[in-house]
Amino acid sequence: MTLNVGQRVRLAADLRLAGSVTPAEEPQEETGAFAASVALAAGIEGTVERVDEHYRQESHEVREYLRLKSLLDDFGHQMPPESRRQLEEQVGALEEHWAAHQRRKNRVTVRVRLDNGFVLDEAPEEAFLPA
Repeated sequence: MTLNVGQRVRLAADLRLAGSVTPAEEPQEETGAFAASVALAAGIEGTVERVDEHYRQESHEVREYLRLKSLLDDFGHQMPPESRRQLEEQVGALEEHWAAHQRRKNRVTVRVRLDNGFVLDEAPEEAFLPA
């Protein structure tokens, strides 16, 4: 599921938000003035204000796979047979890392302004359903 800015959504499950609370006009460096918790019921609706996609870090093996695969695709046909075979073996040895990297999803967070006035920022998109 991909949420879009301006889309109406509803909270998929009950949430309990707990932690330190700081008044909005105080600097972020200030630690929480007091502790509090807020409970939000599933079904509360709101509007998506922002969608952020957080890309996964590429491992050294993934970067090496991409580099070698590009080299093979671009110049493999010009290489001596033995060099091409060695490069194909190196690419093959890294394919498992590449496949695992592709299976991992990017993390998507959203900022949603709920109809009751609360704003949930950096919430995982899975916490919401289309309204």
